[in-house]
Amino acid sequence: MISLSKLTRHIQATNTPTLIPLPSWLTIPNLELNFGTIGAILYSGFYILLEPVAGTALLPIIIGWTAYANHLTTVSSRSANQAAIAIEIVAWVAQFVGHGVYEKRAPALLDNLLQAFVLAPFFVFIEGLFMLGYRPELQKRVNAQVVKEIKKFRASKEATNGSAKNGKAQ
Repeated sequence: MISLSKLTRHIQATNTPTLIPLPSWLTIPNLELNFGTIGAILYSGFYILLEPVAGTALLPIIIGWTAYANHLTTVSSRSANQAAIAIEIVAWVAQFVGHGVYEKRAPALLDNLLQAFVLAPFFVFIEGLFMLGYRPELQKRVNAQVVKEIKKFRASKEATNGSAKNGKAQ
């Protein structure tokens, strides 16, 4: 069992406690079973279930980022966290500005949280693979579905704008 003082020191060093202490022979450096590592494993597993080849290609990237993040928070917790928070804020502001200015609509975050936090990153990765020639038949199916969703969105937007204009005219 982990003592309270040891757990407190560990939390201060890595931001999240090791949820499941493992024997040293089963421990991978910088991949202790904390919230970040467990989240990375869940994301990777879900992506592999969605698209086995692309998910497996993304697995080492996700796990590598997780190990590096765990390493950074161990080495310099305060500055790593400050940099991560600053990058996160800038990225969210850029996303909201980009959606508002260029798409003239709210980001998917406001429509569907699962899509925004889980599916969108994988979609972006697969779009990159498509540019490299990955599974052209899947790309055609995805593009057809995207076109269908865009048409549906535009139709609903026109219907909303039409009813708003009719309401003002009366």
